[in-house]
Amino acid sequence: MEWSITHFWLILALVLGLAELTSGVLLLLALAIAAALTAVLAYVGMSFEWQLVGMGVFSGLLVPIAIRWIRPCFTPKGVAYGTTGTGVEHGKRYRTLKRDFDGAAGIKVNGDFYRLKDDNTGATDFPEGTEVIFKQFDGTTAIVQTATHKEQ
Repeated sequence: MEWSITHFWLILALVLGLAELTSGVLLLLALAIAAALTAVLAYVGMSFEWQLVGMGVFSGLLVPIAIRWIRPCFTPKGVAYGTTGTGVEHGKRYRTLKRDFDGAAGIKVNGDFYRLKDDNTGATDFPEGTEVIFKQFDGTTAIVQTATHKEQ
């Protein structure tokens, strides 16, 4: 069997498709599809320069489509990934939790556990179920204020 440039593009598409399994961002999958479409250009006999142009055009079309319109379909509703720590949680109310293995008090923000520190007193131990208002992050510690019934 004689190897051709079509085989190169197909192998590149396969490698990119397999690499997508480790990332889950859909970027590599879009590039894999672009490489497979470029293999079609190679199969019909276009020169290598036009294959590179085709790869660029296919990538330029498929990457934004995959990231902007297809990836949000796989993201759970109500979860704003990548926004933790940007200030969007400021003022939200949370109920404290106790971590199983060490009993540390904390809150869960977007599925991640953060230890607590009271803004006024500096206390770090809260009873489970205490309602707190999130203020900001200090490293990986959530600075909170205990919610009182007057603030409701």
